[in-house]
Order: sequence, then C-alpha cells, then structure tokens
Amino acid sequence: MQKYGRTIQLLNDLVDDRIVPGMSWVIFDRDTQLQAVRGLAQWRPEPEVLTDQMQFDLASLTKVVGTVPLMLQLWQEGYFKMDQPVTAFLPELGSSKSTIRNLFTHSSDIGGWIPHRDELNAQQLTAALLKTQEVGPSVGKKIHYADVNFIYLGWIAERILHQPVHRLIEQRVLAPLRMSASTFQPEVNRAVPTSITKSRGLIRGTVHDPKGYVLGAHCGSAGLFSTAADLTHFGRLLIEDNLGGLLTSQTVDQLFTDQTPLSGEHLRSFGWKLHHSRTNDHHLVICHTGYTGTLMILDRVEDQGLILLTNRVHPRPDNQEFIKRRGQLMAAYLAEKNHPALG
Repeated sequence: MQKYGRTIQLLNDLVDDRIVPGMSWVIFDRDTQLQAVRGLAQWRPEPEVLTDQMQFDLASLTKVVGTVPLMLQLWQEGYFKMDQPVTAFLPELGSSKSTIRNLFTHSSDIGGWIPHRDELNAQQLTAALLKTQEVGPSVGKKIHYADVNFIYLGWIAERILHQPVHRLIEQRVLAPLRMSASTFQPEVNRAVPTSITKSRGLIRGTVHDPKGYVLGAHCGSAGLFSTAADLTHFGRLLIEDNLGGLLTSQTVDQLFTDQTPLSGEHLRSFGWKLHHSRTNDHHLVICHTGYTGTLMILDRVEDQGLILLTNRVHPRPDNQEFIKRRGQLMAAYLAEKNHPALG
C-alpha cells in the first residue's frame, strides 16, 4: 500500500476537503488492484450516498472510450486515411486544409463564434457547426483542444455507416467489450448528478455538456456514462489485449506515439494526451480528462492505470480548486507508479 501512499492521500483529500461530493477510483498495477468509493453522489438538494453501482457522466472521456476506438476500427477497415481532408466526408466545411489526423490531434484550427449557441435546437446547431466554422491559419501548426474535432469525427462515422455515432459506439465498442455499466441513457436514480442550472435544474441522467445535450445521439465528444469498474475493464483490455481484439497491436502502438503533424514533440496521439513516464526509458503513457471531473491514465509498458470519477461540477462548475488538485494528483501518481511493486 505504501507505493501509492501520496496518490491515495490526494484522492482522499478531494472528499475530505469538500472539493468534490464524492468519487470512485481504481489504481491497477499488473495483478494488484486498489479501489474505493467515497463520499456523496450529491450535496443538493439533499445529501445522497454514492454507491459503486452509480454511473458518472464521463464528459470528454467519451472521446477516447467511445469515438476513438470506433474510428480506429473504421480506419483499420479502410474507410478513410488519416491524412484525408475532412471535406472528403463533410464537404459543408468548405476548406480542405484540415485532415482527419488534425481532428484526432486537435491541430485542426477549426473554430468560429456561433451566436446564441445554447439556444439552438439540434438541426440548427448541426448546421451552424458545419457551415459557419472556419479553418484558421494555424492548422497543422498549433494544438488547440476543441470539442468540435470529435463532433466532426462522430459525424464522419455517421456518414460512413449511416447510424448515429452513439449507436455505433454501443454496437462496435460497448457491446463487444461487455461494458454493461456503460450507457448513453442511464437510469436517473443510478446517474450521479452534475450541475444545478437555471435552465435545466438539477442535471441528472442527461449529459452535462451543452452541445452534447442538444446534439443527443449525434455527439462524438460527450454523452457516455460509466463506472470506475467498467473503465478499468476497458483500460486493461486496451493495454493488455488490444481492446479485446477490436484493434490490432499495430493500431494500439499508434495510441502511444505522437501523431501530431507538427515538427518536434507535441505529445498528442489519436485522441489521447501523452506523458513521459518517470522510468529510465521515459516511455509514453496516455491520459485524458473530462470536464465533469473524470480522469484516466494508462501505461501499456508497465500494465498500470489510474481511473478517477468525480462530479466536480456539482452544484456549480466553477470549481477551479479541483483543477489545481488534479494536476497535483497526476504528478504524484506518475512519480509513484514506477516505485517497487506493492507490498
């Protein structure tokens, strides 16, 4: 237990210091696994105990748990090439400067102001995202993380297979991996609440992300709910068994390789952020976070992982203390995970 002492202390502090209402976490290290569920599902309108069966809004972890493996399967099957222009599938965008690789690595420089965005319905928002966004001068030259990249990737999958991206993720990722606790349509009483807003009240059982809420099943950037146990299952399969054979070993290799088209090292693979391990070889590990307070770090070489699920946006999303503490937690975990085996 001493190996991850600092990491576990920082995890416990999140609840003890009331930074988050509650959390569910797993640390796995080859055959050893530590885990805990602590705190509450919500503070308001009245306290509710968190259980290990409750599902958290994964926010942007949807990108790497759902959309990335879906798209990589389509890539393996020859439906597209990484350096094809986005307009090969989404001609409405207009400019052919941005490629599918740019979308995966957040180097597309696609953006643009959408007036009254959160007041638009799904049809209006879809049209605005396709027809008013522009490819800027920094395409392929600068990393700028943006949900629109993965919304577009989801729509590319839809144009190829003619079904909503959420349904494709269910069919091609969740079902074959037997991730039975992962869903885009959780039961309300099983879903961990997120924010309390003027327009939606207590958000529970529906996605917190405003674009995801409007786009529904057509959003590749958010919408998935899951448990720490299911994400641990996913993480282990990804680094131990090429996602249960859904991907090839060569494809998984690419997830642990810098894929940005920029010169130098920019530490972005297909969807995932890369970090150097603290080992002598400084091999790369993959990481992703979610706005609602979620985190996943996976090390394929050492067969290690950290999964953290919280609802840091409850009751309000302006929780900057969590962001600071998350950085401290990640640093502690990366420092401790290559110590001698648990004893």
